[in-house]
Amino acid sequence: MTRDGIRLLLMSDTHVPTRTRDLPPQLWDEVARADLVVHAGDWTQLALLDRLAERSRSLLGCWGNNDGPDVRARLPEVARADVEGVRVAVVHETGPRQRREERMRVAHPDADLLVFGHSHIPWDTAHAGLRLLNPGSPTDRRRQPHCTYVTARLADGAVEDVVLHRLPARPGAGASVKGR
Repeated sequence: MTRDGIRLLLMSDTHVPTRTRDLPPQLWDEVARADLVVHAGDWTQLALLDRLAERSRSLLGCWGNNDGPDVRARLPEVARADVEGVRVAVVHETGPRQRREERMRVAHPDADLLVFGHSHIPWDTAHAGLRLLNPGSPTDRRRQPHCTYVTARLADGAVEDVVLHRLPARPGAGASVKGR
């Protein structure tokens, strides 16, 4: 923690090793700078959870639909923490985008910030006092132009300095090809 609040690193849908062997080096650099790493599921490998827990100052995460029983045994379906006066909830799936904000406000009435994944599509909206952030995926861009992650800062009960970061393209990384 710094005088200026808590620096967050948000990621989801890393799919190690099914989509890539490891996280991009830029993301590991961000892990070293973050006060709290938040992962919204689809780790797909317990080893990545162990490495992030070892290399981060603090880790908050949940399991996703592609995570097996080993990851699910270590992580909750919904992770929660109070950080710098911000009530944070982390969940993998939120359902369809239509009316997402309203549904999540009802599903997580005690949260100020909901971090989610599953779609691999970055998302940043607010509704009735709930900020919803999806960092996309740093390893599998699917239909998105870039692989992504998010940094933010929590201070004095507020979510500030939210930045969506694009990762440099790697040949063949995360590209979805029709017909495969």
